[in-house]
Amino acid sequence: MSRRILSSTIVAAGLALIASSTISAQEAPPMPQLPEPVESGHADVNGVKIWYQTYGEGEPLVLIHGGFGTVEMFGPNIEALAEGRRVIGVDLQGHGGTGPLGRPMSFAAMATDIAELIKALGYDKADVMGYSLGGATALRIAIDHPDVVDKLVLVSMAHAFGNWHDYNYNGMKAMGEDPAATAESLVGSPMHQAYVAKAPGGEASWLEAVTEVTTFIGQDYDWTDEIAKVTAPTLLIVGDWDAVRISAAARLYELLGGSAQDANWDRSGMGQDHFAVIPNATHYDIINTTAVSEIAIPFLDGYPQASASAE
Repeated sequence: MSRRILSSTIVAAGLALIASSTISAQEAPPMPQLPEPVESGHADVNGVKIWYQTYGEGEPLVLIHGGFGTVEMFGPNIEALAEGRRVIGVDLQGHGGTGPLGRPMSFAAMATDIAELIKALGYDKADVMGYSLGGATALRIAIDHPDVVDKLVLVSMAHAFGNWHDYNYNGMKAMGEDPAATAESLVGSPMHQAYVAKAPGGEASWLEAVTEVTTFIGQDYDWTDEIAKVTAPTLLIVGDWDAVRISAAARLYELLGGSAQDANWDRSGMGQDHFAVIPNATHYDIINTTAVSEIAIPFLDGYPQASASAE
């Protein structure tokens, strides 16, 4: 593959992982003013230092961003979610305030990072919400560390690598072919600027961070046979024109136990898991409006018990 084609594919792959912050300033709506964190810093967990920052007070909710992003990627959803809970934003390995960690990147390691962070912050368990790469990490936490997850919200993510559309699948594979070219192609982009402003080492650690992420991001995985291990009530949210195949999202919902039977007129057959498809939404913009939090908050708070009267 030529360097020019590779560079174009890299940019396309980045778009598959990064929300609409990559849209040009002329096309994008003004970025919302994010609330100031109540607390921020590094936690010593799993033998590494993981960056976190918190907003609001109340029951804990861990937010996990998408690829090449930071917690700020959740935009206006942060303020909405923090109105009734303590939001704990985590920057994954190779991202933001955590930066490169000098170890092979894996979902299992990142899941353990966050499971230990929940404990380190004094909680037995927490609600966990993840988007894209962060959604897959959140699912891995629920599989590997079910004791720390109260409720689980998965946004625009894939439980198997083959569940991405071909455009995204091939793009992510291509990113790892030349990490240096990937890093160079993203210099000056919103994700590069956000990384440099927040990461330990700033610009000096950019190539190392990109290398860790791109070496990992195109690796195959398939957790179909492990979904049954998830015990936490789960809300799955996707866009109707997502980068994740809609059939795969529906299949994940069924694997979780959702829609296993008719709920019955009195709702006695309804289970603990739920599924939402946001209309007119893509993988790139689903996280930048409050549609996600508007759907997630009633689930996290616990839906009111609906009553049904017999005719």
